[in-house]
Formats: sequence, C-alpha cells, structure tokens
Amino acid sequence: MSEFHVPVVDISPYVAGGTAAERATVAAAVDAACREVGFIQITGHGIAPAAAAGLAGAIDDFFALPLETKKRWLRPAAENRGYTAPKSETLALSLGVQSETRMKDFFEAFNVGSAASDYPEAALLAEHYAENTWPEVDGFRDRVDAWRTEAGRVARTMVGIFEDALELAPGTIAGLARHPIEVLRMNNYALPDGTTVELDEDFIGMGEHTDYGIVTILWADRAKGLQVLHGGEWHDVSPADGALLINLGDLTTRLTNEQWLSTLHRVKPPIHVVDGIGTIQRRRSAAYFFDGDAEATVGPLPGFIDERHPRVYRDVTVDEHIHAKLRGSRAGVVNTDAAREADRVLNAAR
Repeated sequence: MSEFHVPVVDISPYVAGGTAAERATVAAAVDAACREVGFIQITGHGIAPAAAAGLAGAIDDFFALPLETKKRWLRPAAENRGYTAPKSETLALSLGVQSETRMKDFFEAFNVGSAASDYPEAALLAEHYAENTWPEVDGFRDRVDAWRTEAGRVARTMVGIFEDALELAPGTIAGLARHPIEVLRMNNYALPDGTTVELDEDFIGMGEHTDYGIVTILWADRAKGLQVLHGGEWHDVSPADGALLINLGDLTTRLTNEQWLSTLHRVKPPIHVVDGIGTIQRRRSAAYFFDGDAEATVGPLPGFIDERHPRVYRDVTVDEHIHAKLRGSRAGVVNTDAAREADRVLNAAR
C-alpha cells in the first residue's frame, strides 16, 4: 500500500466560539480533506470522554449476551431498528457490485434512531422513522441516548462547516435536515471466546460500501479493521486517541456533483490464522448516520455544474435513495442506481 493519512482537523472554533478567521481555517481544511480523501479525523468536538466510555460500556453489555437472547430484539429489515445477527447483510449489494445475494458480512449490530414520535407535528414517511426497541440491559438506553444526542450535535456542527467550506448560504444543507432520518448503528466484530472460523474468500467483517446520507460520525476502537479506498488501493484507518472519524455520504456527493466524494470503505477484522483456522480480534464501532429528511429532494446544486463539471446525478428524494441502498444491504436486492460508486469498487486493487 502507498502512504496514506486521514487528515486531522480541530473543529473547536465551531464548537467553542472561535473567531471568523479561525473558523475559515477549519472550513478550508475540511474542504481540502473532502476533496482529497473524503474521510476526516476531528478533534475539539466537545464530547466528554465519559460519554464515549458510557457508549462503549453499553455496547459491551449488549453484545456479551448470548446470541439467542439478542435475537429477541430482531426487527423486520425494512424498519432498520433493533438487532442484526451475523451474516444477515451484505453491504456490497447496496452498491450493486456483487452478483451473489447470499448474506455474508460477519458483523452484528444494534440500531436505534429518530422516530415519528420525535416529530409529532410533521407528516413523516413512517418507514424511516420507526419507533425504537430497547433491550433489557441496565442503563443501555440512557448511555446510548447520551451519545446519540452528542453525535447529533456534532453532525449539525459538521453541516455548518460544510456550508462554509463550500461557500453555500447558511441553511442550504441544514434545510434538508429539519427532521432527519438519523440512525446510530453499534457494531461488533467478534466470535465467542474460544471459537474459530474456517476462512474462505467470502469472509469479511463488513463489505465495501459508501454511507448513504449527508455525513457520518464514527466512534471506533483503535483496533485495525477499517479500510478506506483511496488511489485505487485499500488503506487501514484507525482513529487518533480521542478523535472521531467523519466520512461523507452519498447525498453530499450528489449535492456537490462529485466535487466531494462519499468514501468507499469496508471492514476486515484482524484475524490470527493457524493451519487455515482463524480467530478474530474483537473490534467495536458506532456510526451515527445523519441522512436528511425523507421527503427532501437532493441533486447537484447549481454552483457545482459547469463545463468542467457536467451534471452526473439525477435528482432523487432521500426516501428513494435510502430505500434502494437498504434493499441491497438488508434485503439482498441489488441496487442498480449506484453505478458510479460500483465502478470505483470494481476498479480498486483487491
């Protein structure tokens, strides 16, 4: 692999009342990172270490339960809530890059998100705003909601930085997210203690994919596993101590007509192999997806279309886009509207 670094940006001027000049420096750094890499590490985000520790503890407490116990909180795939068992999804199908529809991604997850009851005054598309299921784990909801509130604040801060970085009028992107589809997905990559798995070419923690919405706020262990596609190669990424990873989603790519690209990434957990039998080093992460209002229409903004940059995306509603992505990853229906992202995967070094 060639040398690769995810830029680190201190966003504290946007969190703690910096000067206009300090904020402009942050916006310029974010613009450069989004044009060149599509992944950013942020410090100065203002989330207390205790909130991260609470989230990690909640993840540990839930995923330590027996599999059959966790399956009590399975939900229909269309609702995107509750527990996801290992090998229930194939993220690569959200890009349409895999012909075989057998689910194979070796991760388990638990999802919570914004619900229709959070916005009683709005007429919402119910599919995207399902009520949450909370497992019977002491303090789980309080710890998870504390993190989700902070991640939502950081996401909105990043939207403001994006608007400045792209020289957009305030509210241009924020106006697409007045009652956003918002999901916190807590992931666990592991096998029960003392068990092993036979390795084959299909073994992967989470298949290659782009995130679906505007921006993702990612908390992750520093254990290896996350890989980002850049320059036609896959590169390992681990967050700096105390940093959060920020990656662009497809909707931001559409808004900027690919001047900012959603980042293709995957997870391949570290495996210790003896005689073809492997054990997995445990890895945890929690991705907060900030995806915009379901009924909002998203397409290239006028300032990003010119002779050098012809329009490459049609307008879609957030509902249409998210629905097609989830039908791929969770229902096994190949997404046929992701040709540009799929080409990047298929052309990458494997």
